[in-house]
Amino acid sequence: MLRVLVMVSGGGTNLQAIIDGVADGTISNTELVGVISNNYGVYSLERAKAAGIKSVVVSPKDYENRSMFNDALLDTVDSFEPDLIVLAGFLVVIPEKMIDRYENKIINIHPSLIPSFCGTGYYGLKVHEAALARGVKVSGATVHYVDKGTDTGPIIMQKAVDVLDGDTPKDLQQRIMEQAEWKLLPAAINKIANS
Repeated sequence: MLRVLVMVSGGGTNLQAIIDGVADGTISNTELVGVISNNYGVYSLERAKAAGIKSVVVSPKDYENRSMFNDALLDTVDSFEPDLIVLAGFLVVIPEKMIDRYENKIINIHPSLIPSFCGTGYYGLKVHEAALARGVKVSGATVHYVDKGTDTGPIIMQKAVDVLDGDTPKDLQQRIMEQAEWKLLPAAINKIANS
């Protein structure tokens, strides 16, 4: 049984896709052991509570400096004893010592086809704004292992999504979530759990 810890910053639509995947058997051999958020009052915490999953907030605002926050974050992660850590819209730089400790055990979802529109500064709507500004006809999502670079770790899975004439960044974001992210992340977890 793969012990999965999900880390979130916002509403948690990818978290919900994982919860639903475990519940309906799309993701097998997997136990969701916890959810960590870096923000208080986000809807992902409600999603975890509704699913009976333990959730904890570790906010940088509660610590004097980044180093203290990083230590607290790693201690909290360790307390869940995860086999796999899933970054599902977690907008915090992962401390290097956490990447060292959980090498090849942290995955992330990114809303583009890496290596396009990724790296420092590319998150949320900024990714889709850049894709539309460039005039690409296809975008999508990527699940990859986390290394010490930003969106540079080995790719696990990708799914392409068409860009339509007249798309706004919000339109494209929604279509990529529905057609790629919410399917890809559960599929990647299932693949890891059963390999």
